Amino acid sequence: MRIGAHVRTDGDPTGTGESLGADLIQMFVIDPQSWEKPKAHPKAAEILASPVDVVVHSSYQINVASLNNRLRMPSRQAVAAQAKAAADLGAFGLVVHGGHVRNDGEIDEGINNWRKLFERQAEKGGFPVPILIENTAGGDHAMARYFDSIAKLWDAVGEFGAGFCLDTCHAWAGGEDLVGVVDRIKAITGRIDLVHLNNSRDEFNSARDRHANLADGTIDPQLLTEVCRSADAPVILETPEDGMAKDLAYLREALG
Repeated sequence: MRIGAHVRTDGDPTGTGESLGADLIQMFVIDPQSWEKPKAHPKAAEILASPVDVVVHSSYQINVASLNNRLRMPSRQAVAAQAKAAADLGAFGLVVHGGHVRNDGEIDEGINNWRKLFERQAEKGGFPVPILIENTAGGDHAMARYFDSIAKLWDAVGEFGAGFCLDTCHAWAGGEDLVGVVDRIKAITGRIDLVHLNNSRDEFNSARDRHANLADGTIDPQLLTEVCRSADAPVILETPEDGMAKDLAYLREALG
């Protein structure tokens, strides 16, 4: 099982990963709060040569589901551009949040907008890396907060080879029980390609996305370990940076 961390300082991402003893790292290819286009990474050669595997997280403002053209169209373009940048770094996937719409009446169209993303890219030969759709913590009109919504989304995009990223804090905050969560999501998607293993600072079903270190939050750390073991997928910690090394050591010991 490959275990690693989200690297928030992207100057030397795989070098930071190696110093942590991580098997893989997650990184951004642009400022995650911006719409800028990715540029060639100055450490691209080192990243490609490193034994540390890489997955890229897309920028946060992307909302493929949106019915607002001014948001949806640049979101589609950003997914394509960041997937290309991820491929250039040898990444095994691009994580993209499920996004949301404004009300219940727009949910079906939001799901269809996700399908259009894959359909239109398929006409261009597809994405160069798998798109890993991540469950989200809040919003009653979210595409990927509740598992019944994820099931509808997967009916629309599963045939295109979409991957799935399970975030434990998001599931907990979103009101999905973590006991048996791996079996329940695999029954929907047929797969888990990546786990974001995070504790939560807030209570169950809070709809608040605030990560905590593995031993410090409101989720039983043993339950987090069991999710990790059951998923049998690469694991990225997105926990607070000060406790990241301790979290890595804890998880390796807990998994034996």
